[in-house]
Amino acid sequence: MRLPIVVLAAVLAAAPLPASAWGAQGHRIVNGAAIRALPDTLPAFVRSATAHDEIALLGPEADRIKGSGDPLDDDDNAGHYLDALDDATVAGVVKLSALPKDRQDFDTALRAVHTDQYAQGYLPYQIADGWERIVRDLAYWRVDVVGEAKAASAEERAFFTFDRTVREAVTLRDIGYWGHFVADASQPLHVSVHFNGWNQFDFRTKQPRTHYPNPGAFSDSTTIHARFETALVRAVATEDLVSARVPVLATSTDPILAQVGVYLTDSVSKVPDVYRLEAAGGIDAHSPAATSLVLDRLAAGAAEMRNLLVEAWQTSAGVKVGYPGVAVRDFESGAVVPTRANVGFGD
Repeated sequence: MRLPIVVLAAVLAAAPLPASAWGAQGHRIVNGAAIRALPDTLPAFVRSATAHDEIALLGPEADRIKGSGDPLDDDDNAGHYLDALDDATVAGVVKLSALPKDRQDFDTALRAVHTDQYAQGYLPYQIADGWERIVRDLAYWRVDVVGEAKAASAEERAFFTFDRTVREAVTLRDIGYWGHFVADASQPLHVSVHFNGWNQFDFRTKQPRTHYPNPGAFSDSTTIHARFETALVRAVATEDLVSARVPVLATSTDPILAQVGVYLTDSVSKVPDVYRLEAAGGIDAHSPAATSLVLDRLAAGAAEMRNLLVEAWQTSAGVKVGYPGVAVRDFESGAVVPTRANVGFGD
């Protein structure tokens, strides 16, 4: 028997659904605030008003493609989250402070305790992989700039001009899409086993959740995630307010996964704060404390995205492009003149 439409709608509304960190507004804010915070050392095409608007618009893109069907959804959804425990480990065996070098090693460690990357989430690797892609984007852009000025023939120079314009479009898309996952990681409930109620039915495994120690008597509500990241954000957050809270630039020379681990650990530490605010009624009342926390977490996402983009630009000078590889700095110094062949179009 089919349920009446009204009854069916009520059932669906009551069911816990996979959550999307920050909702569309929060993702646009994080991406936009990150671009506004970039220093002048980055290329103008990344910092322009047009780039800002495009990258901000792409903030929700990774959520908008959800529902495409299998295998994409099953393969991709776990890239949006991480189920970290309160001790900043994943399943008790992977420390956020010592993330394995790649998803294969991460998955191997988890399978040793009868779970895997799809049950626990692989958000750290989504961030790291996207960052490395942007490094390559910027490296090829730098070579294109040299090539359109110094390539040996007009035909070659025209090629590099065209390649640069395409590379700029690709880079903005890659930054916008990647920013979604950086923002996911700034939402405390998106990196925790307590992602939507301290203990709740797990929509991912379709099984009751493990009963976690709960000395704070925190809520098991399956609406807390949406109330914090969507309703509260809509009520109190704007890009201007978040931009005002973005801290000063702080780059690092640590490996990307080490930096991501620190970032995730900070987010995990804020999980009890969200539940305390919920218990006090602050999330629904849009209290000053709840407003401050949500703006600070959005600003943390924007700062991390900004910092990593600056590091991507710095790193891009030292990578090699083409086959066999030539260092970008050798092109920029004039030691090697770009040709279609030496940037990967020689076959």
